[in-house]
Amino acid sequence: MKFLDNYSQQALGLLRIVAGLCFFEHGAMKILHFPAAAFPGPLPPALIAAGSLELLLGALIILGLRTKFAAFIASGEMAVAYFGFHVFNLFGMLPPGTPISFDPQVNHGTEAALDAVIFLYIATAGGGAWAIDNILKRNQT
Repeated sequence: MKFLDNYSQQALGLLRIVAGLCFFEHGAMKILHFPAAAFPGPLPPALIAAGSLELLLGALIILGLRTKFAAFIASGEMAVAYFGFHVFNLFGMLPPGTPISFDPQVNHGTEAALDAVIFLYIATAGGGAWAIDNILKRNQT
């Protein structure tokens, strides 16, 4: 579809904003309990660290500020979440009897797997349209 070629930067910008917003909201649910609490009761330290990263990195990704760095760290966090939490249950938080599986449909890790790849793509491609990084770069030249 040749006519869409002219809109690749806008599509990348939209992907960055939506993925960053979803990531930020995961952190907000863990840390701020907004719009709802992610887990009942006190959070384990690993989830406090994850939620804090999601708030900070999600905000940077939404704004397109230090986008490549923030997206690279977010991709790594999601890779750790996928393998450590969903595949091998290293944090012991999955329900008892959940099978060890690399299949995201079985281990309920579809979102973590997608986030890892989406953020890795953004880390390589940049922020696309409407990123503060691009505005700052233009003003420096």
